Amino acid sequence: MMDKGKFSGSKILLVEDEDALAIGLEYNLSEEGYVVVRADNGKTALEYFDKQAFDLIIMDIMLPYLDGFEITKKIRAISPQIPILILTARTAANDRVHGLELGADDYLTKPFHLPELLLRLNGMLKRKEWYQKRTAEQAIFSFDGCEINFEKLTCTVGANEFHLTQTEAMVLKYLIDNRGKIVSRKELLENVWSMPSAVETRTVDNFIMRLRKYIEVDPANPVYIKSVRSAGYIFTDSA
Repeated sequence: MMDKGKFSGSKILLVEDEDALAIGLEYNLSEEGYVVVRADNGKTALEYFDKQAFDLIIMDIMLPYLDGFEITKKIRAISPQIPILILTARTAANDRVHGLELGADDYLTKPFHLPELLLRLNGMLKRKEWYQKRTAEQAIFSFDGCEINFEKLTCTVGANEFHLTQTEAMVLKYLIDNRGKIVSRKELLENVWSMPSAVETRTVDNFIMRLRKYIEVDPANPVYIKSVRSAGYIFTDSA
């Protein structure tokens, strides 16, 4: 399975109100060595999050009391680093983008294949581990009036400060570490998401779009994170 043992004992908050799916997921995740706590509504999810420490959250969108978008927003205001995977039957592109804008790290639609879910969870936990090591090497990077604090997950441009999700910071960190070089979507998926390149490329594009909104004067005509047709992206700066 997915590196069973490496992340054994990692605690997951499963927020899902569909009993049949939740019971099956809880069983399979437990078999992988994860410790699973389930909440079947938004109110309970926030109560559990306030009282317990989790390594990762699996979040449904359509929930009683508070939907997954509202919960994600509230959790991100408290904890910018915890990985959040949105798991939902809603497939509209605007739902996907909205979830990422609120701070979700990944997005998987129902129905899904269990091996893909396990792969994504494993990748998210790997990213968390990788990010902690890379941040220790260089916590702050500045260029052209912009300061990225990878430890605090902030991006300061002039008088404006933006809070980054861990995945946003990781994508930016990878591009900066490879500045001046073309980085393909395949490379980002494999090294940042720890995912096979065939799984999804739109996720990469969505994160690039968000990063441009933070650091570019005109996101439609980027200066720092440029697209290279049919090749990927390249980060350039005058630092």
